[in-house]
Amino acid sequence: MNNLEYLKSDYERADFLTNTLIGHATQDGCGGTEQDYIQLRKYFLDNPVTKGLLPNCIRTNRNTGQFWQFIKHKFGTYAERRAFIWDEMNPLLDFCESNQIFPAEKTISEVLGKFDQAGIHHAWQKALERKPSDPEGAITISRTILESVCKHILDETGIEYDSNKIELPDLYKKTARELNLSPSQHTEDIFKQILGGCSGIVNGLGSLRNKLGDAHGKGKGNIKPAPRHAELAVNLSGTMALFLLETFNARKEK
Repeated sequence: MNNLEYLKSDYERADFLTNTLIGHATQDGCGGTEQDYIQLRKYFLDNPVTKGLLPNCIRTNRNTGQFWQFIKHKFGTYAERRAFIWDEMNPLLDFCESNQIFPAEKTISEVLGKFDQAGIHHAWQKALERKPSDPEGAITISRTILESVCKHILDETGIEYDSNKIELPDLYKKTARELNLSPSQHTEDIFKQILGGCSGIVNGLGSLRNKLGDAHGKGKGNIKPAPRHAELAVNLSGTMALFLLETFNARKEK
């Protein structure tokens, strides 16, 4: 960010961008320079999540000169311009302040949303909601996400399995073999190592769910998961689900 390195968070950047817009719209000198505007505009446009939250007046005006031509003809008073800018910037400011959804989460949600018939998107949304307040439930749902993705792919490819007895590791093995993602299907050491790591993640999520999730009764010495454990489980399951679905879609396109 060069001259804007002192801005430590996206909220500070969004707030500074807001003040810069107001400064150029009211000629009061607050906020930053044209170069600051250009840098911040690029910063938020380069992020696929914040890009969608930027108001149209920023996306279509590449510098403060263009923005000035837009705002001076749209509103005649400074008060109207300030109110417009605050209203337009509120979605980005609210997002940056709450930091509710990370870019990876949004990408995964969009992809999983294409498979509502299998309940995958619903499960993902529930996991995101429950991470802070219900870590045990989120960990359990993280396993459900992967199970749903594997079953969906196996159903689509006509591979049979016993839905009442099969466990997640075996589901994943069948799915990986069908998608040519099994380590044994590759000879290159680097691919065997990476794909072996993917298998380890799935097995670990199954074990984490059994150990920390809410699917089984607890004894006196049970370990209570923290939100960070749920964060790990949900994001790992989402990443693996995204990888499996994109591999499956790429194979269908061929």
